[in-house]
Amino acid sequence: MCHLLLTSVMKIFSVFEKKADVMVGDTTISMSRMNKVAFTMPFTDTGLSMIVALKKDSSRSMWIFLQPLTSTLWITSLAFFFLTGFVVWAIEHRINPEFHGTPWQQFGIIFYFAFSTLVFSHKEKLESNLSRFVVIIWVFVVLILTSSYTASLTSMLTVQRLQPTVTSVQDLLRNGDCVGYQSGSTVKYWLEEMGFHKKDLLGYVTVEEYAEALQRGSGNGGVSAIVDEVPYLKIFLSKYCEGYTMVGPTYKWGGFGFAFPIGSPMAHDVSHAIMTPAVQQEMARIERKWFGDPGACESKSGGINSSRLSFSNFGGLFLITGMTSGLALLINLSIFVYQERDKLRAAASRTRSMSLQRLHTWFERLGSAEHTESPINHQEADRRV
Repeated sequence: MCHLLLTSVMKIFSVFEKKADVMVGDTTISMSRMNKVAFTMPFTDTGLSMIVALKKDSSRSMWIFLQPLTSTLWITSLAFFFLTGFVVWAIEHRINPEFHGTPWQQFGIIFYFAFSTLVFSHKEKLESNLSRFVVIIWVFVVLILTSSYTASLTSMLTVQRLQPTVTSVQDLLRNGDCVGYQSGSTVKYWLEEMGFHKKDLLGYVTVEEYAEALQRGSGNGGVSAIVDEVPYLKIFLSKYCEGYTMVGPTYKWGGFGFAFPIGSPMAHDVSHAIMTPAVQQEMARIERKWFGDPGACESKSGGINSSRLSFSNFGGLFLITGMTSGLALLINLSIFVYQERDKLRAAASRTRSMSLQRLHTWFERLGSAEHTESPINHQEADRRV
């Protein structure tokens, strides 16, 4: 069979009139064509998307210092600052005079001690080994947090950031921008259905024309975006990677398929072959060979957005410090109950009241500001004698 250079429509009619046995190539599956020929399953990525140019993001927000961490990580960090301060106070306030005072003074100590660890400037001397262990673990967590925050903020301030000129079809419609498409494709009719005027739609043939139109821009005789089928856009990005990116949602589209005459059993057999894992792997290999790694283009362009640190990056650290603080608090409470068991029983028996009042007596005893010498102080006193 001779090779004919025909348009897609003429090729479809050649198969429809059974002048050709099969149509192989970049034939888009559509409803109108399915009435004339039998298509196989699509063998490429399906969908419409758009390519836009990248521009330098020179804006600097006055709140950029908050951007290295996500809101969840900020809230979690603040919560653990207060948790660590409370645990240290709960362990130290009965044995350490530096943690005594009025309720407001003790609250200030909790707040100050927790945040002083951020710059390692806490001056309160700790008496209990439990609180020392809690602070050691927390200082380690703070060190990693501050180091990661500094690195991320430095990257945001120094590394050149690129942003797409537009991010969606709605932006193009709102701005009245010109849009490019592949000449002879049905994408033009889809764009008209989306609300674009014919005068704002410009057809191009080659990827070189795509690049030139995007460089000019909509205001200089070019376009602000190229809308086309994903396989064609991948071809463009494989050649013009730096300075361009694929943005916006991927709209449903037929994809590419092989066309057979209606009733041909070959359509089913070829579709079955396309869906086999071996063919899928081979298609992926061919795509990587000709289009390159899908993520390589973003890395060459420097990335559209700098990565922000999230809670998932430090979840293990927060788990360790949380378990350490909880365990230290539990051990301290157990030691208190054991050491004060006789006094607590005597105080509770004098009240001759219900369990809730007895529990209240225990908490009063726990929160009392009576200075109790720690085992460390006893050892130091013995050595002096």
